[in-house]
Amino acid sequence: MKPSDPSSDIHHTRSAKGKIRSSVKWFLVMWIVLIALGVTGTYYYSNHLQQQMINQLQVHTEHQIDALKNDYEKQLTTISSEVAALQGQVQSFNELLTFTKDNASNKTDNSNKLYTQLSEVKKQLEALQKKMDLLK
Repeated sequence: MKPSDPSSDIHHTRSAKGKIRSSVKWFLVMWIVLIALGVTGTYYYSNHLQQQMINQLQVHTEHQIDALKNDYEKQLTTISSEVAALQGQVQSFNELLTFTKDNASNKTDNSNKLYTQLSEVKKQLEALQKKMDLLK
């Protein structure tokens, strides 16, 4: 064999260094591509999770609004029935006040006249009862 030629050693080391540099470049490019893919995947996955949370919150909020609406309608129904009952009581009190006012005045209507006549009949019956008791 021939002794090593210094010029061939230089050529051999340059090509080895070039291959190493080339493989390092590819290695770095692959790492950059992988990192970029990871960042992109993370971004899309976080957007997907965010959208799912928003959808869940919307459904939950709609259920709460429906529950509040139903509760409000029940309370409104209860209050309206109580108002109707109170309105009936107020009407009764108004009639009673009108009746009392009519009794307090000199002018009476037919119902007051009937009450007065019944009272007079009752007095006459009591007087007759006393006379019958005396006759016995």
